[in-house]
Amino acid sequence: MPSQDTHGPNPLRGWQVDRSQIRYRGEGLQRPECILAEPDGTLWTADARGVMRIAADGTQTLIRQQQAGPERALDATSLVMGGSLPNGIAFNRDGDILIANFGTDAIELMTRQGESRTLYRELDGQPLGQMNFVLSDSQGRIWFSVTTRQVPWTRSINEKTADGYVGLIDERGIRIVADGFVGTNEIRLDAREEWLYVAETNARRISRLRVRPDGSLGERQVHGPADLGGFPDGFAIDAHGNLWVTLILTERLIAITPEGEVWTLLDDGKPEALAVYEQHYQAGTTTPALMGACQGTLAPMMASIAFGGPDLRTVYLGSLAGTRLPCFRSPVAGLPPAHWPRG
Repeated sequence: MPSQDTHGPNPLRGWQVDRSQIRYRGEGLQRPECILAEPDGTLWTADARGVMRIAADGTQTLIRQQQAGPERALDATSLVMGGSLPNGIAFNRDGDILIANFGTDAIELMTRQGESRTLYRELDGQPLGQMNFVLSDSQGRIWFSVTTRQVPWTRSINEKTADGYVGLIDERGIRIVADGFVGTNEIRLDAREEWLYVAETNARRISRLRVRPDGSLGERQVHGPADLGGFPDGFAIDAHGNLWVTLILTERLIAITPEGEVWTLLDDGKPEALAVYEQHYQAGTTTPALMGACQGTLAPMMASIAFGGPDLRTVYLGSLAGTRLPCFRSPVAGLPPAHWPRG
């Protein structure tokens, strides 16, 4: 297992994204919320219509979910209508795509050709809840996050409900391994898979928990400030141990250093709209219109981040309202994901 190099000077000290160097991949994307990169330059991104494959030469192929049998096809785009809405995606050991479906509240598995099946909709006889993210580790285990059990899930934003959880799927089946999060979003493992980091969007913090060998989680602590001053959505970890975190609505990319300091790497926010939203966040009266007013221009509703390229030093930004993927070069490589070649 690769180790993080936290010795020596932090390569992000004094560094910020040069907006003039930002390039774009993809076009006509719909809600490219989560991104997977492969060493050959291929990108896969969640899309409101399925999963989009973007080849190294820019060729795009939309893979729509097709489910055999009596169940309906999973190709609807409307969350309101109860259709499919792929949110978090990950590769399993066979190279198929795991999907945390925000529209069906299910964990699904799709081949690269689109053949899909539902893995789980329930846990202990109860609905999973608002499915958000899925993650594979080096042992082939599947970690997943559920934002809230409230219906509709949007209640949890204003009520700041601590009913989100993290689950695990392994040879023992499916189970909850940590509960009581406030708006559980993306989750990531460190280089040695000794700590699991959790974005608690509605609490505006990152928490982490010790990972035991059997997959159970122990000690929980806040990593960095107790309030980031923005809403952490997606994040990735680099080889030095920095967490690169997207603050949705705040429209900012920050780094949380191993020591817990916060550095701003990119700011695309709208101060006036944010000030209004902050008042409503504190009062518990936020609305979709107030959220929409905060959208930036580079990756509107900045929601996720991924390292890619052969050297894992190309950074891609995902978003809820964008149609393409901004990308730029980093001074430090990202940690290799579980599907990356080892050796």
